Amino acid sequence: MQRIFRFFMAVLGSLLICGGALAQDKVVYHIDNAEAQATKGLRNIRNHLDVAPETKIVVVTHADGVDFLMDGAKDKKNPSIDYASLVSALKARGVRFEVCEITLKNRNLKKDQFSMDAEFTPSGVVRIAQLQTREHNGYIKP
Repeated sequence: MQRIFRFFMAVLGSLLICGGALAQDKVVYHIDNAEAQATKGLRNIRNHLDVAPETKIVVVTHADGVDFLMDGAKDKKNPSIDYASLVSALKARGVRFEVCEITLKNRNLKKDQFSMDAEFTPSGVVRIAQLQTREHNGYIKP
């Protein structure tokens, strides 16, 4: 009986160690105002990945937050900052950028106005809630 118990505990310990090794941080960055949040948020994400490169990051945008993902978008305060290159560099590191389709409808925008790096989600707010509750993502709003 003790052998079975010890064997069971050894297997359980191994599973816990392996499970811990496989666990990854997951984070959703919420951007709803590109002018105030985009440059700072992209810098935060870059720094986040520099320190914790295995983190899975999804950036969900809606309302005025979608503007930095539009083709040709630049930082209004510092026009030398071209968002496309920053977004592409982060996309290459595994970051997902999602645009709210409700915002597209409300602002009469078309998907082809956005960077090729952008993906689309039916509702930005619903997507953020799902990432937090169903997928246990941390939440950051730059």
